[in-house]
Amino acid sequence: MIGRDQNSQTLIGFDRAQLADVFATLGVPERAHGMRVSQIWNWVYARGAQEFDQITVLSKDLRAALAERYSLARPEIVTEQVSADGTRKWLLRLAPDRPGTQGPLVETVYIPEETRGTLCISSQVGCTLTCKFCHTGTQKLVRNLRPAEIVGQIMVARDRIGEWPEAEADDSTGLPDAERKITNIVLMGMGEPLYNFDNVRDAMGIAAASDGLGYSKRRITLSTSGVVPEIPRWGQEANTMLAISLHAVRDDLRDELVPINRKWPIAELLDACRAYPSLSNAKRITFEYVMLKGVNDSNADARELVRLLAGIPAKINLIPFNPWPGAPYECSDWEQIEGFAEIVNRAGYASPVRSPRGRDIMAACGQLKSASIKERASARRLEAAVP
Repeated sequence: MIGRDQNSQTLIGFDRAQLADVFATLGVPERAHGMRVSQIWNWVYARGAQEFDQITVLSKDLRAALAERYSLARPEIVTEQVSADGTRKWLLRLAPDRPGTQGPLVETVYIPEETRGTLCISSQVGCTLTCKFCHTGTQKLVRNLRPAEIVGQIMVARDRIGEWPEAEADDSTGLPDAERKITNIVLMGMGEPLYNFDNVRDAMGIAAASDGLGYSKRRITLSTSGVVPEIPRWGQEANTMLAISLHAVRDDLRDELVPINRKWPIAELLDACRAYPSLSNAKRITFEYVMLKGVNDSNADARELVRLLAGIPAKINLIPFNPWPGAPYECSDWEQIEGFAEIVNRAGYASPVRSPRGRDIMAACGQLKSASIKERASARRLEAAVP
């Protein structure tokens, strides 16, 4: 795990060019770089090797040289919670930013269904956006996650559920009855991924590599609250599926719920969506809409939503609000959610109502919040107490 050997840099998150540089520093002849990179890439990302000694296609001397300088460490699991519905949430500790300190914490959630499994990963420690309905938004941004820490979340999940060749899960209860237990990756955890563009792009490049982790770009979804200038760039450079955290149909209300709207209002956001590269009926944008009682859930809101999205190949995910301590809202009544969905459906949009998952372990949409802020405050108090 990350933190087990704080003096070693993990190779998790390295792309092929970076791995070639590693072999160059170890004195491997340049003509052999391509072969060695392919070997370690396969063993790390396709087979899930956790120690260099497992990579038996490399010589003992080369394995020893790698182990002396590097590791294959993942983030450290601090706690693992399993919901009554099978949802799993991991609190993960990252490598420390400074010697003698503890690394920050992030949360990752795995949602199993009958024939598929979705892994919800984080892109930042904390968040800058302060969306009023989101628990994560009450935690200030600590820092961006690095590619190793983003890819590392996928590696940890695959370790825990046994999704490597010849591996078995420690506990297979509730896992999908399918060859792949993690079928979808969603960047819907802590943070705004487009505010960490380069690191998220590089990590998803590794996730999508067909000879490695092997997730189709159609199975990877980035969710943004509306960082308008980066939306077309994401389509051009990463070309994954896109989800928009919308939640309101009027600028005055969205300014309150999703404050980034004050910088890029709804009209600008939807123009960026219409221009998203490769947008088609086969590659629709998902619009996420949290249902807040008496706030954004009227029939008039539903009709305005349909009007706003005209001409955009879209799916609309209606999300029953998931409560958290001190939350200023309530979830819409179920009858109102169904009526809202019916209006949207009649207009020709698929509008599934997302079933709340993992509420009992605070793993549902909008509920993630790590303890990093408390830990940082405690560390500062300790430092101040040292004479």
